[in-house]
Amino acid sequence: MSQLSEEERQKIINSSPIGTWALMLTVSLGMVAAWLFLYYGVFLPRGAID
Repeated sequence: MSQLSEEERQKIINSSPIGTWALMLTVSLGMVAAWLFLYYGVFLPRGAID
């Protein structure tokens, strides 16, 4: 592994965490999809509570 210059190190530190945002977006979309499936696929077809 090569040594980073101080300029490269500062560029990495000051950049936004793209991987973290991508992971959060993926998990959030999965949770929304699961909620929509439960709501429209499970709860609504069963009808109102008697």
